[in-house]
Amino acid sequence: MAMRAIASRKTLGGGLSLLGLRASGLGLAQLQCRGLQTFTLPDLPYDYGALEPAISAEIMKLHHQKHHQTYVTNYNKALEQLDDAINKGDAPAVVKLQSTLKFNGGGHINHSVFWKNLAPSREGGGEPPHGSLGWAIDTHFGSWEALIKKMNTEGAALQGSGWVWLGLDKEFKRLVVETTANQDPLVTKGACLVPLIGIDVWEHAYYLQYKNVRPDYLKNIWSVINWKYASEVYQKESA
Repeated sequence: MAMRAIASRKTLGGGLSLLGLRASGLGLAQLQCRGLQTFTLPDLPYDYGALEPAISAEIMKLHHQKHHQTYVTNYNKALEQLDDAINKGDAPAVVKLQSTLKFNGGGHINHSVFWKNLAPSREGGGEPPHGSLGWAIDTHFGSWEALIKKMNTEGAALQGSGWVWLGLDKEFKRLVVETTANQDPLVTKGACLVPLIGIDVWEHAYYLQYKNVRPDYLKNIWSVINWKYASEVYQKESA
């Protein structure tokens, strides 16, 4: 009965609701024949070469067209398998799919945030935050420079692959720096955490340009960080 009730919703934003996230802004497409929502690769708001020299066009194209697309493809496949398993009442198959949904759904969610976190220098990328977010950073970290140092240190120290985040804790109304492993989204560290800035520290994000020197990548990416977008999210979520 419970499984049939889940199946009747058919929103399989299902993989997203499993991660505790809303589906907005993540490229939803609907398979009309089954009412099953799937996801599409979002377009970038800038050219692949627009972030040079911080991030090369070659890396951006590969990262977006190959890596992100793979997460989207595999997530959609897993969502269809989940829908089928729920309709069949196959509980073991539902449980077995959770890790695949988390990894590929997280990959899609994280990268969708990441692209918005970047902007060409000529369009304001790298300009320090002002207004309420700037004040909050000074309050919680001492200064914008201190925040960058903290995120660079934690990102460089992260073993293996993952992400380093600046997030808003909506429950305690404070800014936090967190790291997540693999493709775990920030919400896996707390249901009230909202990502403001997320930096991909998987090697595919930088290896072609920076080889294995992750600290250099972290140092240079700040020149194209889109603080305007982060400020807009902060204002909306802290209201």
